[in-house]
Amino acid sequence: MHTDKEEDYWTQRYDGKETGWDIGYPSIPLKTYIDQLTDKTIKILIPGAGNAYEAEYLWQQGFANVYVLDISPVPLGMFQRRNPDFPQTQLLLENFFEHQGQYDLILEQTFFCSFVPTDKNRFAYAEQIQKLLKTNGKLVGVWFDIPLTDSMEKRPFGGDKDLYLTYLTKYLETVVFEPCHNSIPPRQGNELFGIFKKRVH
Repeated sequence: MHTDKEEDYWTQRYDGKETGWDIGYPSIPLKTYIDQLTDKTIKILIPGAGNAYEAEYLWQQGFANVYVLDISPVPLGMFQRRNPDFPQTQLLLENFFEHQGQYDLILEQTFFCSFVPTDKNRFAYAEQIQKLLKTNGKLVGVWFDIPLTDSMEKRPFGGDKDLYLTYLTKYLETVVFEPCHNSIPPRQGNELFGIFKKRVH
């Protein structure tokens, strides 16, 4: 993926406040999942985090090892202003596809639907997730269950369960991947909730 072009695109979206996906608080499906986690020492990555309300919630609940990654400095700056005590070293201005690290949990909140949906990019995402997860690590998240748009500028891009599994199951084992039962009303029927484990080859 061309980093500069992607960074410019997302910075313009944030600067122009064209952030219709931003609900202003943690996604209910992910908050519900977070609330049943008991080990607060686990290392968590949120890629393409945007305003990262899930990271903010995790931090407030005492999860100290939360890492927020985005390709644009704008949402990271906004997150830092909202959470001045959050460690600067855990705010990562990086291209996800080039990031290195090892995590117990990666939280997916519509990031998969944000980048250009070529086979190459989507397989690269699944492969990178597998590389970043520890042996028993999990990918947990929400994917848009909406038709895949033809417009390369009309983001977020969509897909359906079968399409996503085409990419994900090459590198990850499916634990759960079902329609969300606790989406916010505007997204009811348009989201999938998934839990995937690292596939050990």
